[in-house]
Amino acid sequence: MSVVTNTTTIGAIEAPSRRNTELMLLGFAVVIPIFAYANVGLAIDGTLPPGMVLYGLALAALAGVAHLVVRRYAKYADPLLLPLATLLNGLGLVLIWRLDQSERLQNLAKRSFGAFSPSAPNQMMYTAMAIALFAGVLLVLKDHRVLQRFTYISMVAALVLLLLPLVPGLGADVFGAKIWIRVAGFSIQPGEFAKIVLAVFFAGYLMVKRDALALASRRFMGLYLPRGRDLGPILVIWAMSLLILIFENDLGSSLLFFGMFVIMLYVATERTSWIVIGLLMSVGGAVVVASFSSHVGARVSAWLDPFGCWQRNGADAGACEQIAQSIMSFGSGGVLGAGWGQGNSDLIGFAANSDFIFSTVGEELGLTGVMAFLLIYGLIIERGVRTALAARDPFGKLFAIGLSGAFALQIFVVAGGVMGLIPLTGMTMPFLASGGSSVLANWILIAVLIRISDTARRPAPAPAPSPDSEMTQVVRPS
Repeated sequence: MSVVTNTTTIGAIEAPSRRNTELMLLGFAVVIPIFAYANVGLAIDGTLPPGMVLYGLALAALAGVAHLVVRRYAKYADPLLLPLATLLNGLGLVLIWRLDQSERLQNLAKRSFGAFSPSAPNQMMYTAMAIALFAGVLLVLKDHRVLQRFTYISMVAALVLLLLPLVPGLGADVFGAKIWIRVAGFSIQPGEFAKIVLAVFFAGYLMVKRDALALASRRFMGLYLPRGRDLGPILVIWAMSLLILIFENDLGSSLLFFGMFVIMLYVATERTSWIVIGLLMSVGGAVVVASFSSHVGARVSAWLDPFGCWQRNGADAGACEQIAQSIMSFGSGGVLGAGWGQGNSDLIGFAANSDFIFSTVGEELGLTGVMAFLLIYGLIIERGVRTALAARDPFGKLFAIGLSGAFALQIFVVAGGVMGLIPLTGMTMPFLASGGSSVLANWILIAVLIRISDTARRPAPAPAPSPDSEMTQVVRPS
């Protein structure tokens, strides 16, 4: 006797979440900075640093919390983004602590401010706050497509953030750049958060206007030029970047915001002409502003001839000395570097642990270390672009490519500035440099990319069974 049972063949194919892979990589991302911490201590005074165990436990705890949040609320997210960001942040803490041990910087702080305050403990506090924000974004932002509703609200919010440093009594002028505000004794750089808010606006706007910007054009010398009325958006963003450059003396943010818009515009329209127009407009605007802005002109002079203007000891001697010391740091590092804790990049001064922290990498880890760090940054950018390609909605594609492009531009302008490739911009190296605003904003950026990648990689739900579905007879012997 046999029993005949009808069953359907339709079912969901469960995709791997890769969370165990992420956990394993996080282990390496925590262990490597601990070894670097020990190496610095042994190189400086021949003993293991007393705070090594506490540092290791704190970094492991923060990484563990971030992993648990991703495992619970973004199960299918990219498994590399969190370990790569953790590795960079951990090594940045080590570099900052290494510079805190410099007697030159300690004496300089005592002469200038009367006391020395180490930066590494504050950076660890900011890292903990950043992980909390990271978790908050993943808890609150269930679907990135919700942000599309706030396209024009995000534009207003970004303008407010960019104008805050110009408010009397709130903005602060730091070394000639008006990019900071002081609130309750803390310094905040609103531009770091504005790049994320602007990416929301650019993605929402270009998703609606992409056809008009891509299809309506005329051909001139091999390029498809847009119509006059379609040039309006790029002219507005160009004017805004110039205003930032003029009134805030912030070359870095100006390049970042305009460059991010041009990248997203090119991706949305697939027109090479936008790249050419954007480059011409950015170079033309920078040349015009540099001709009458003393701060921007000093940065250009320091870039063209750092050693010459340093010897002349003019008004821009400080910027020239920093660039010259930075170039010598990279040169003395060679291929393998002087070793952790054995360099002299602290001669750069106060900017050694912020704008010029990459110079410490070049001197103490050499060309090998510089390429390793750039490779890690490149992997984050590559995973962001991969997320954009995998996204199923046009807003998510543009949003992910905008965040990845902004991150890539910031790496380029900072690394290029300290190496003498382009004029110094004054921005901070993501995850490495000392500064609360930078680490908070970049962890939010990573959280948004993780959310988009989770939505892109999440398997589609299985279709519900229907009477018309294929039936299979299963015969069980009695």
